[in-house]
Amino acid sequence: MKLLSWNVNGLRACVKKGFGDFFDEIDADIFCVQETKLQEGQIELYTPEHLQYWNSAEKKGYSGTAVFSKYQPEAVTLGLGIEVHDKEGRVITLDYGDFFLVNVYTPNTQDALKRLSYRMIWEDAFREYVTGLQQQKPVIICGDLNVAHNEIDLKNPKTNRRNAGFTDEEREKFSLLLAHGFTDTFRHLYPDTTGAYTWWSYMNNARKNNAGWRIDYFLTSDKLNAQIKEATIYADIFGSDHCPVGLEISW
Repeated sequence: MKLLSWNVNGLRACVKKGFGDFFDEIDADIFCVQETKLQEGQIELYTPEHLQYWNSAEKKGYSGTAVFSKYQPEAVTLGLGIEVHDKEGRVITLDYGDFFLVNVYTPNTQDALKRLSYRMIWEDAFREYVTGLQQQKPVIICGDLNVAHNEIDLKNPKTNRRNAGFTDEEREKFSLLLAHGFTDTFRHLYPDTTGAYTWWSYMNNARKNNAGWRIDYFLTSDKLNAQIKEATIYADIFGSDHCPVGLEISW
């Protein structure tokens, strides 16, 4: 089974920059996107082999997630079931019978860490949600988790120590999530690989110089470790300030 995840930073803009070509070429069984930045009816994508599931933010032009799937899930859930967290279209859960797939766009802590307090509340709620799912069956989590876990996961860890996405608090919450029975699939296969990033600032030629961050992930329940076949970062795919990431898993 091939799964893809991509923060497209505005799906309508990304479509104009080759999204459809990549979508067709990669031919994923399940393709998840984050930061769609649109409301229902603002885009029509022809995906004859894929069913479409959308969760849009109440605020126009902001956040949002979507899933394109070749397989019809047994159930689809939008959000965490907590009103304060479910206004920004950040989570879609699909129940495929043997496993849950959770597509997530984690809130950014923002400049001056002005949303850090909320981010901590979100992290606890999200962890409780996915660990609850995991008590029923294995879980695959994918998306933009807005944190570089360790120093190896960004180009300049020292100068970014207290910046959004690399605070001690965010990193500790990520560690705690993993400690609750989840595996970072890329690091599972490539524990020592450097220069592997999924997001680059639009400033200072960051992408050209590969001055990036790895903040987009596939996490799987630990019990699935033996089934992980490949974890890929498609750094040569443009169209967003993020690149797609992929997971191949036997099922």
